[in-house]
Amino acid sequence: MFSDMNHIDVAAITTHKYETAFGFTQKEVFAALDHVELGKYKKQVKQWYDGFMIGRCKDIYNPWSITKFIDSDGRFDTYWANTSSNTLINRLIAKGSRHVKCNMEDLMNGKQIRAHIDEMIDFSLLDVDENAIWALLFTTGYLRADHAEEDLYTLSFTNIEIKKMFVRMFRKWFYRRGSDFGDFQKALLAGNVEDMNYYMNMVAKTTFSYFDCGSGYGAIDETERFYHGFVLGLLAELSDHYHITSNRESGIGRYDIMMKAVDARQSSCIIEFKVFDPKRDKDLEECADKALRQIEEKCYVTELLADGIDAVDIKKYGFAFEGKTVLIKQKI
Repeated sequence: MFSDMNHIDVAAITTHKYETAFGFTQKEVFAALDHVELGKYKKQVKQWYDGFMIGRCKDIYNPWSITKFIDSDGRFDTYWANTSSNTLINRLIAKGSRHVKCNMEDLMNGKQIRAHIDEMIDFSLLDVDENAIWALLFTTGYLRADHAEEDLYTLSFTNIEIKKMFVRMFRKWFYRRGSDFGDFQKALLAGNVEDMNYYMNMVAKTTFSYFDCGSGYGAIDETERFYHGFVLGLLAELSDHYHITSNRESGIGRYDIMMKAVDARQSSCIIEFKVFDPKRDKDLEECADKALRQIEEKCYVTELLADGIDAVDIKKYGFAFEGKTVLIKQKI
């Protein structure tokens, strides 16, 4: 009776056959915005809700988010991301390898990652094959393909809505572990190094066991990337008040994190990370001093000074990590 069910035509996200059947095109979205007198938001709407690609069709917008944006008279929010709990994605990333978390750091920092993608996902492999995680995120719309060579894809977050969803996800991890990282943020902005050390170590001890900060000293660079991504996640909530950038050139090198205050009355910050190496460092104190020395020697403040920020309004922090122990020092 149901023999036709044996011949279902499976269409993946890159399939051309039904590429005109999903989402709103940019022409449709812009016409709708003009119709309801929200045309002034076209640029922001594109940044928030565009980025999907079905088959060969680019500039596909999320219809649910566009509809809700118009219904709310132009209020930006993570409408589509709020429709599900994202439990599976949450679990896969939280329990993923250090490499998975480092890739997530790159995505959060606006960078691209590369992964082999098989759109016919075998769900039994999600816990053992990290490429299956990226395939899941790609086929469900959280990542977009900026370039593809056979099955090797260059991926990035689809749009601002998706990025904000992941920021909220990471924030919930810390709250769930009972870590009041808001106090750490306040201490950092106030230049209170004593409180920074207290709260950062408290957060580390209650949270690092939930991740995989690694053990031993065989992969210092990769371990540093993990800590880097962790702190970047702690600071993500401040993005409304600070332009937060990472791994960009300034002076004669690349700083780890720069926080440029939106309000000129507030201090800006440069943060450098070091992982304790028993072969090179006497103790965490020396390790943190190396981080501060690198800020000075590489002239990382150059970009901030060029933007008119006074040197006295730039805080410089050196973070030294060893397992779940953190030492933070400030350049006075």
